[in-house]
Amino acid sequence: MEKHSYNVNVSWTQDRKGVLSSPELYNKETNETNCLNVATPPEFPGGMPNIWSPEHLFTAAVTSCLMTTFLAIAEFSKLEFISFKCGSKGILEKIDGRFVMSEILLFPELIIADESKRGRAERIVEKAEKACLISNAITSKISMETKIIIQH
Repeated sequence: MEKHSYNVNVSWTQDRKGVLSSPELYNKETNETNCLNVATPPEFPGGMPNIWSPEHLFTAAVTSCLMTTFLAIAEFSKLEFISFKCGSKGILEKIDGRFVMSEILLFPELIIADESKRGRAERIVEKAEKACLISNAITSKISMETKIIIQH
């Protein structure tokens, strides 16, 4: 696979807040960009509640990468499933005087129709976590508690 690049811009707006955008996410039909407001989280001085923070985005990158990797592996493996969702929690700690995202806890929930496919479904979710390029690019510990639900 050849190299790919992903461009992101941030522009400060006020206080501890800015706007993230990407020229690759520009919608030519509506002439709009898919922007996100970002800010310092409220746990820090000047932080702002209810706005995406770098810590949320870091956690979201791992979580969304798990989902997209799972979808690719499930499709390739011809695993039939009803739904996939994943909660997550990023843990920020001060270690050796520096703030680090020390751990990402993932809580994938997969609904399948066939009990006999439970083990295979669990293995595919585990394989997706191991193959996730974002998880492989970071030093945070990744923990996962998978729930497989059978729905007829």
